[in-house]
Amino acid sequence: MAVLGPTYITRFRLLLPVSALALLAATAPTQPPGPITTEQITARMSTAIESLKFLRCTVNAQERVGNKINRARSIMKLTYTPLRIYIKTDKDVEVLWLAGQNGGDAWVYPASFPYVTLSLDPNGKLMRGNQHHTALQAGFGTISDLLRTSGLRQDNSYSRSFRYTGDTTLLGRSNYVLRSSFPQFRYVSYKAGKNETIGTVAERFGCGEYRIIVRNGLNIGEKIPEGKVLQVPNGYGRRTILCIDPKTYLPTLVQVEDDKGFYEKFEFFDVVPNQPIPLEEFSKDYKGYKL
Repeated sequence: MAVLGPTYITRFRLLLPVSALALLAATAPTQPPGPITTEQITARMSTAIESLKFLRCTVNAQERVGNKINRARSIMKLTYTPLRIYIKTDKDVEVLWLAGQNGGDAWVYPASFPYVTLSLDPNGKLMRGNQHHTALQAGFGTISDLLRTSGLRQDNSYSRSFRYTGDTTLLGRSNYVLRSSFPQFRYVSYKAGKNETIGTVAERFGCGEYRIIVRNGLNIGEKIPEGKVLQVPNGYGRRTILCIDPKTYLPTLVQVEDDKGFYEKFEFFDVVPNQPIPLEEFSKDYKGYKL
């Protein structure tokens, strides 16, 4: 088949009036866009989360702690560079954490006796003893980890198990649905290496810290002796549902089940991404705060 060179094509275009060229463009067959893929959704979601500079949202959280389901509703305000976090729960507990301030501790108003603001380690037992995650993971930090793969991971099978399965409607808006079916979820034995921490083990298996702590009777923040054998989940869950707003590509819901059934669920409402938040809203003295 002969190939037309660029000179020939240019001469051909010059022989046609502009109106004819416009008609050819209008009548030329167009390729319909293909259906969105799992890879496109996950990539766009990761980009949307990584591109956040400001975030306001309300979060409904349900977490299995022991034999109970703990429920909480919180409003959150975040800036990401530098990281600033304000959280107020439906029980009027307030948390303020600012990067580089207060010695790394958060200011916490407990809304109970002695009704004074405390300085607490966000990774310590008092702040996260009955929670799966720390205040420093507020927003979408945990969700971005679900789909992240890294060289440190023992196995990326869980992160790669998500599939786009269609759309659903949440609060009157269409959402993409990603599902993970990971029937091989189980606890495996792992021998701790040198300078191992609960955090490094959790990162290695992509399973979060909470179940490592509970299953092995560890204390939050405990250093793990080299050679200690731990029982560790080989992924984050057995079944996971993740819903994503097709306009912002930010998560609206994540629900996880493990070997015991329901593990956790987070629902995000009133999400306002990348609208600047005045600096004074991250001050203890801001109007309306009890900090």
